[in-house]
Amino acid sequence: MPDATALLARARAGDSRATARLVSLVEDAAPELRQVMHATAAYGGHAHVVGLTGAPGVGKSTLTAALVGRYRDKGLRVGVLAVDPTSPFSGGALLGDRVRMQAHATDDQVFIRSMATRGHLGGLAWSTPQALRILDAVGFDVVLVETVGVGQAEVEVAGLADCAIVVVAPGLGDSIQAAKAGILEIADIFAVNKSDRPGAQEVVRDLRTMLAMAGDDRRNAAAAEDRSQHWKPRIVSTVASTGDGIADLAAAIDSHATFLDSSGQRDVRRRARAREEISAIAVAELRRRVGGLPGESRLEELAARVTAGELDPYAAADELIGG
Repeated sequence: MPDATALLARARAGDSRATARLVSLVEDAAPELRQVMHATAAYGGHAHVVGLTGAPGVGKSTLTAALVGRYRDKGLRVGVLAVDPTSPFSGGALLGDRVRMQAHATDDQVFIRSMATRGHLGGLAWSTPQALRILDAVGFDVVLVETVGVGQAEVEVAGLADCAIVVVAPGLGDSIQAAKAGILEIADIFAVNKSDRPGAQEVVRDLRTMLAMAGDDRRNAAAAEDRSQHWKPRIVSTVASTGDGIADLAAAIDSHATFLDSSGQRDVRRRARAREEISAIAVAELRRRVGGLPGESRLEELAARVTAGELDPYAAADELIGG
């Protein structure tokens, strides 16, 4: 394998194959991963990260492709990390072809990568944070992260992105289904996609009502806080298949980026992201060491004692860690 520094230099010079190789090293947890992360550390912090989440069928991929086109019209380099379900046979991304984004496949200023969740919950792949660091270091101006789209629990993207977009659409049963189970709280922008369909205005109205109620709660809880530190989520109507509303959505993203910079919230979010990333890596390393120190037999022995009622889980964990 080429030296990580040389591989990164090729990627920064526009070599898409070198970029793909770097991301593959992350996905495969290759032995060279630490070297790669060390090489990229000095180049990060420039890309604006936009996350898109929402229930299946709302048009996330089409909306992502439309945003790519909008940013390319501005001359920006765009990276896309599209997280897909895992194939039970190959372990790869089940929807890896990304048909809706093929219009940008030949553009050397656009990098699109489908990533398999490999059992990771929360709508993202476990390697997404490191892959994001690579695209940032390579020099992409905007990175779009599209979650897997499996239901209402895809809230991890809020911790990963500078701007979290929750995509909803009419005609999917409950008009504000995606605004439940914590999704309402993570959205910086709501994109009401397929807004040319019946019921779209009802979705917008319901979202406005819910946001107003949430806003009243926030004001009552923190009346004395500086209002400049709070962002009021925007609602944008789009028809991604025709491009309608994409300019408005991009403008809302730009407005939120300005807010992040003026309020200092960008640094706050990125420090929180780094904390979570460090913690996840540390926990993974501890798990690896736990499996390698006394071996699985020790863990099995403690599990049997907990099951038999001879030991509580906390005491068992203490024994495992203390050896």
